Amino acid sequence: MADDDWRVTVTLPDEAEVKQALRSVHEAAEDLSRRLGHRIAVSEDGGTIFLYAGTEDAARAADRAVRDVLAERQPAAGFALDRWHPVEQEWEDASVPLPQTAEEQQAEHERRIADETRDSQATGEAEWEVIVDMPSRHEAAQLAGRLEAEGRSVSRRWRFVFVGASNEDEAGELAGVIAQQVPPNASVTTNAVLPVEAELAQAELAQSDENS
Repeated sequence: MADDDWRVTVTLPDEAEVKQALRSVHEAAEDLSRRLGHRIAVSEDGGTIFLYAGTEDAARAADRAVRDVLAERQPAAGFALDRWHPVEQEWEDASVPLPQTAEEQQAEHERRIADETRDSQATGEAEWEVIVDMPSRHEAAQLAGRLEAEGRSVSRRWRFVFVGASNEDEAGELAGVIAQQVPPNASVTTNAVLPVEAELAQAELAQSDENS
């Protein structure tokens, strides 16, 4: 994840106060972004507010600023500081260290693959996807048809074909197979299927880029 490896989560017990709290958090984040020279993105999902930063110092500054802003109006608000673990591909408490050795990284990767597979099987939803950008809509339709005939989970939007996979390793292997079947000017990439709050954060970051 780019420029948002750290996350502050604010949980409010009274959802009726979320709108007002979100306004205050946005103002605090904008002020902090100006003072730090580092963008703090804000999103909200289901009454929970998220702030994203690229460094630990910025995230801890955001945590302190939001606590101060909400101290009087939302004394029962809950706060958590998490860090994105690139191998596990999930948020962990900031106190959890990143794996250092190759063995630790491999063990964490294997745990994540197992977790992704289990979650995908339990929900029936792909945890990863292969995204194929074909040269034309017609070629995309043909590719989607072939993949569907193979029993793949496929969706298509215009020139783009999306193929579901249970985990990152499966997506990588599938992308390699598909790359051998498409024209040289087609693009084949893989991507984790993001949770809603992460998608909201990315949209917030993109909108901020457009306005800056």
